[in-house]
Amino acid sequence: MDITHLQMTPVQMSARSHIGETKIDEQQPVKTFGEFLVDSLKKANELELESERLNAALAAGRVEDISQVVVASQKAEIALQLTLQLRNRATAAYQEIMRMQV
Repeated sequence: MDITHLQMTPVQMSARSHIGETKIDEQQPVKTFGEFLVDSLKKANELELESERLNAALAAGRVEDISQVVVASQKAEIALQLTLQLRNRATAAYQEIMRMQV
């Protein structure tokens, strides 16, 4: 039995204009999974830094609306929880693959 590698092929989406229903092929650069992962981690880090910045501003008395601080804090918390869950799932998948007998 031959085992071949899975190949990920990018999905090309074409936009349709409303006038005449003609296709417009826009060539956008295709991101790899690693690039998506790095971008997501950077975004989660930015949310955490923004939350810390707003918390420091709140402690210094420079924030008028406390709801901004709460929303930023919750965004950072949700991003962190998502990142942890993705890590846990990836680790569990790796461990399951390692348990497989070949």
